[in-house]
Amino acid sequence: MALVVFLRGINVGGHRTFRPSVLAQQLKQFDAVSIGAAGTFVIRRPVRRALLRAEMVSRLPFNAEIFIFEGREILRLMSQNPFGRRPAPPKIVRFVSVLSRRPKSEPSMPAVFPSSGTWLMKIMTRRGRFVLGAYRRHMRVIRYLGTLDRLFGVLTTTRNWNTISATAKVLETGKN
Repeated sequence: MALVVFLRGINVGGHRTFRPSVLAQQLKQFDAVSIGAAGTFVIRRPVRRALLRAEMVSRLPFNAEIFIFEGREILRLMSQNPFGRRPAPPKIVRFVSVLSRRPKSEPSMPAVFPSSGTWLMKIMTRRGRFVLGAYRRHMRVIRYLGTLDRLFGVLTTTRNWNTISATAKVLETGKN
């Protein structure tokens, strides 16, 4: 089965910038496909995780946290249809925060931030190492997303639901 790689803190706010498509080209021996600009990759050829991690570390121009999943975990999440079939309202973004490992702690869910007034971020549920939620398009949301590490007691990285959907399509079709 294919692997899915998530890099943490890449191409955010002009820091730790690079072109994921270039890294995918450098990893062509693994049939790597880059998805989006945040450092999400599908690795379609069989490879040991340790070897893949070492290859990525040697090619990245900076230190980065690397989360590796089996593709079937993403496909399982998609098959559960966690957001239903209705599209999100225009000013709402659905997201998945990926946990580096099983959480050490967990807030009661659903959780809303801030706790009073108009919500900016909602954490709806956790499914394995995936935390599902939604946020409003607002500058203060980045602060709330940054608290997920503390809330779950492990490192996290967040992707738009569209990125997760695109990842699943590559896994399903085997094409980019």
